[in-house]
Amino acid sequence: MKRLENRVALVTGGNSGIGAAIVHRLAEEGADVAINYKSAENLAQANALKKELQESYNGNFMVVQANVGIKQEVDQMIDEVESTLGPVEVLVNNAGIAPFQPFLNVSEDLWDETYRTNVKSIFLTSQRVAKKMIEKQYGKIINIASTASVLVTSPVVPHYISSKAAANQLTKALAIELGRHNINVNAVGPSTVDTDMCRDYLADPEIREQEVQANPMKRLGTEKQIGDAVVFLASDEAMQINGHLLMVDGGLTVKAAQPEDHMQEAREVIK
Repeated sequence: MKRLENRVALVTGGNSGIGAAIVHRLAEEGADVAINYKSAENLAQANALKKELQESYNGNFMVVQANVGIKQEVDQMIDEVESTLGPVEVLVNNAGIAPFQPFLNVSEDLWDETYRTNVKSIFLTSQRVAKKMIEKQYGKIINIASTASVLVTSPVVPHYISSKAAANQLTKALAIELGRHNINVNAVGPSTVDTDMCRDYLADPEIREQEVQANPMKRLGTEKQIGDAVVFLASDEAMQINGHLLMVDGGLTVKAAQPEDHMQEAREVIK
């Protein structure tokens, strides 16, 4: 039996990038999956992903539109998912944005949009699905956080960094409140992954190489690796894991930003 057989999952921002990889892994493990997309311009992409799932896996799949930072749209989305697939048992709050702007250039609108997408959406969707999860005394809520949840990863995204730190703390708070109802709330923290969100940034070969060299594993992360972590946290194997931020970052957040000269002797010993 697959790890998520017959579970109903909802992935926000699931039409592309890390979200699409998460959708694939959930479907591969037997879940019925609702793919959330934000606007009409994402519909074709969401439908193409749904078709891929239908051709590859035995399950029920649907696409559902909503700006998950707006309560009315979240309520409509959950109503549609529940009437089509059933109550959500696995919620993956993946929707997020990271618009690069230095602090002095960040407008109030950009600040608000970042927090609406990266934090308020977690609050709205989790609050709504938690009600049915409490009734069933079962649920998994998994938030896609970031290395920026614990480190200042760049000087030109203060709005993004602070929003991901907020998402991390919200994860912990919900874990404490909902844990008594057999609901696990955890987060996954990716390092830099080559997705649409980072594609322009990583298009510069020098920047890409700097990202690779900064990582202890000397490579970028992959979308599938994030999907694998989500599947683990959504499975019964992680029933006693709650309020945890699982870093999928190659060790980036445990390595101090220091010159590597002092490691030369250790490298010579290894040789």
